[in-house]
Amino acid sequence: MRILLIGYGKMGQTIERLAVAKGHEIVGALTVHDADKLSGYTADQVDVAIEFTSPDVALGNIITCFEKKIPVVVGTTGWLQHLPQVKAKRHELQGALFYASNFSVGVNLFFHFNEYVAQKMQQYPEYNVQVKEIHHVHKLDKPSGTALSIADGILKHFPEKQGWINDVSQEPNLLGVVSEREGEVVGTHIVQYTSENDTFELHHIAHSREGFASGALLAAEWLPGRQPGIYGMTDLLQL
Repeated sequence: MRILLIGYGKMGQTIERLAVAKGHEIVGALTVHDADKLSGYTADQVDVAIEFTSPDVALGNIITCFEKKIPVVVGTTGWLQHLPQVKAKRHELQGALFYASNFSVGVNLFFHFNEYVAQKMQQYPEYNVQVKEIHHVHKLDKPSGTALSIADGILKHFPEKQGWINDVSQEPNLLGVVSEREGEVVGTHIVQYTSENDTFELHHIAHSREGFASGALLAAEWLPGRQPGIYGMTDLLQL
């Protein structure tokens, strides 16, 4: 399979190493500053693109891939405020997009169990729920895309909560999502339920970036040949 890497930081380099080991061809590796070079690639040269850049350039990269008929797997977070525009462009240009806030198989199972627990815990108002995420100091967006996916899974089952704030919440109608940036932490996510009597947590710790890279590569292998649309890890893992 011919893969175009859009973004060649630590994640892009890890994906390259795993892809080459599996016999795939890397036809290009564009840095975050190479947006103008993306338009030079076509679907005749590229089977799938994998995009890990930054929130300020992801939107343009996604739309360019749609225009070039290149299926694109996107791991950049922090751009979802543009999702309505992406959906409209995808429909107009009949593109194929695979987006995940986190490509780790373990994290996506975490999402699944998080919703199950939230559905049960909504029946026990004496417990207060909070989300906490810890990442390396280089991560630009707060909260993390993974934390926002976790928060969405909770809010779906707590109709009395009207949204979230990026802090400890003192308001019963707002979910607290606390962000910490520390050293080179790959990614830790915690959902905590606390009452006067006890506390219990759902806890996921990423030990390396390889789990994210491996999941992104799985998505890239899965996406080509699919019908135009927007896909995610629930489709890939059939959750």
